[in-house]
Order: sequence, then structure tokens, then C-alpha cells
Amino acid sequence: MNNRSISSDSSVGFVGKTMGRGSNQSGMRAYNERLVLSLVRQSGQLAKSEITQLTGLSAQTVSVIMRALEADGLLEKGAPVRGKVGQPSVPMSLRKDGAFFLGLKVGRRRLELVMTDFLGAVKHRTRERYSHPTPDRVVQMANHAVAARLDSMPEKRRARVAGLGIALPFQLWDWPDLMGAALSQMDEWRNRDIGAEIGAHWPFPVFECNDASAACGAELVFGDQDKPRDFLYFYVDHFVGGGLVLENGLYTGQSGNAAALGSTPILTTDGKPAQLGDVASLITLETELAAAGSNMTDLWDAAASEQASTDILNRWLDNAAGGMAQVILSSACVIDFKCVLIDGRLPSFARTDLVQRTRLRLAEMPLPGVETPEVREGSIGEDARSLGAASLPLAERFLVDRNAFLKG
Repeated sequence: MNNRSISSDSSVGFVGKTMGRGSNQSGMRAYNERLVLSLVRQSGQLAKSEITQLTGLSAQTVSVIMRALEADGLLEKGAPVRGKVGQPSVPMSLRKDGAFFLGLKVGRRRLELVMTDFLGAVKHRTRERYSHPTPDRVVQMANHAVAARLDSMPEKRRARVAGLGIALPFQLWDWPDLMGAALSQMDEWRNRDIGAEIGAHWPFPVFECNDASAACGAELVFGDQDKPRDFLYFYVDHFVGGGLVLENGLYTGQSGNAAALGSTPILTTDGKPAQLGDVASLITLETELAAAGSNMTDLWDAAASEQASTDILNRWLDNAAGGMAQVILSSACVIDFKCVLIDGRLPSFARTDLVQRTRLRLAEMPLPGVETPEVREGSIGEDARSLGAASLPLAERFLVDRNAFLKG
């Protein structure tokens, strides 16, 4: 995954010490270990013979690697599977407490810290509210939350915290109105590097990523594994954002802000120029609901929804779908991807509806010479940005690009 590492020593694996055999092993040995872990993560569990077949490594090499990973506490044996002949096969799976990962999401009104285990399950969550994010406030809250989490853990588990990922909107100074803050307050972000500031307090690596790209990364690492190699990703929240996966890797570009889909120019239903964020962001829906004397809580509660709220939701869904269809086709003219995923801070019924309407709009907008991509629902939901942040150190330390083991 392409992200910005803050740590000056990315070989540090766990708090206070390096991993088992550490940096003395050869680069090929380290790569093969990551390859094995990636395969086991994708499949759930695998026997040595299956890994030998998938990787092309010798049976002896695979045995050595899996014994070493088991000794490090990263893999564990399952129940033997007996065949008709020969010795029983022993599947190996990831040990859920083999490593832990911290993910920090910097939002418009709230900071959230999660800790996941090696399987991606959220084991802890801390939330802190603020009126708007400032660098000082975020650094202070983040360090306090991380310290509290580590202090509450037994020493052996604390030693298995492998890193911290940070997901936040980039170029926050461009959006003072959306953040509900004065331009001078948001301008403080121009010359601050909160990843470096937070990373200076901890002995594990820290990574930063645009929040929508991080959500896309969560889909890549933790989501359904039947996705194609290349896909475009929308994350609908207070402000709609996007991500891009190319050749099974998260692509964020040189500035880290690639696939800034919310900023893409579109035309509204009345032919006026706008940006996707103007029609597909939840702030637009919230504003219209407030003007009608309603709110998001009433809207998402089907039993409490009034007809006025339903009309407003339908209009927002139509406008969002129309804008997304335009962005999808424009993007498809540049990048030949086969699939689009739409996720976000939406109830499942609204996400399903948005996907269906986007498909319909695309069907109404055939573009000669361009193949219309398939549109699917994302599989993570509201936790995508937090889990995406936690996936940054996981991917950096333990995974390889899926191209290494996917064929065809």
C-alpha cells in the first residue's frame, strides 16, 4: 500500500523490540514470510502443501518459514485433516493475537482510535469530540488515547503493537466552511506534520494516508476478496471522497491525494457546473433536512421518517447517483478499470439504493469507445476509515502486493 511512513526505522515491528529474527534475515526470506502470511490471510487457513503449490517454493523452504512464523506467534496450527493416504494435513491460520494495529481517524467533529487484532477485528475503540480539528488538539488527543490504550494492555500484548496508521483529510485548509472553522484556524494545518509529531512519542512506525484512500485500503485488505485487480472507490461521508486500486495496490499518487473524486467537476441536473462533493456529500443532505425541520437520525430511522424526509432523500440519491455516474465515466476514459465500489457512512438500504441508481444512470449514459464498469457495494461501511488507518502498518509489515499470488 502506498502511504507516507513517518518512522525513520520501518523495520521496527513491535513496541520496544524488533520482530523475532529481525532485520538480520535476508530480503528474500522476509519477502517469502510476508507472502505466506498474505496467502494465509486471504484463504483463512492453508496447509504447507497448499502453500508450496501456490508459491512455487520448495517444501523444505515452506516448512522452515512456517515453523519460524509459528515460533514468532504469528501462525497457529489447526486440527489435522486426514486424507485417504499419507500423513494428515495440518492447516495453519493467522494467530489473532499475533499482532495488533492502531488506527487513528481524524474527522470533522470527532477523533477515533481503534485497535485491531491480526485478523482485523476491532478490539478497542476510543472517541473524542471537538468543535473542529486543529493540529494541537489532534496531537494531544491522539497521544493521550494511544497512551491509555497501551497502559491498559498486558506487557506481552503491548509488545505486539506493530504500528499506528492515521487517516485524515489532506489539505484541510481548503475546507474551512465544511469544518465549521475560521480560515485562520484551519490554516494552521499548512505547516504541521502531525504524523511526525505523534510518531516522535512512540517506538513503532507511524503512517499517514488521506482518509478516503484509507477507507479504500480497508476494502482492499479486509473486504471481500473477489474484487478485480483494478477498481475505483467512493466513500460517502460528510464530504464524499475516493480511492483507487491499481494492480491490487492502493494508489495514492505523489502527493498522497490521488482519486480526490469529491473535487471532480460535474454538471448538475439543471446543467450548472459543480463538483461531485456538492451533490454527493452528506452535508448537502443534512442541510436540506435541516431546512425542512428534520435531521439525519429521523431520516435513517425508517419508522420515524416523514414523507418530506423521503422526498429529500430521493432527490439527494438521484443527484448523487447522477454525479457519480459522470465521474465514473470520466475516470474510465483515463484508467481502464472494471469495477467501482460505493461505500460510506450510510445505512445499508441507502447504500444499496445509491448503487442501483448509479447503475441506472450509467446505463443511460453510454460512452462510445469506453466500457462501462460494474458498480458494486463496498463491504466495510462506517468503520472503513478507521480500519483503513489500522491496515497501513499491517500492510507495510506483514503483507505483499496481491499480484504476487493472484494469477490471470
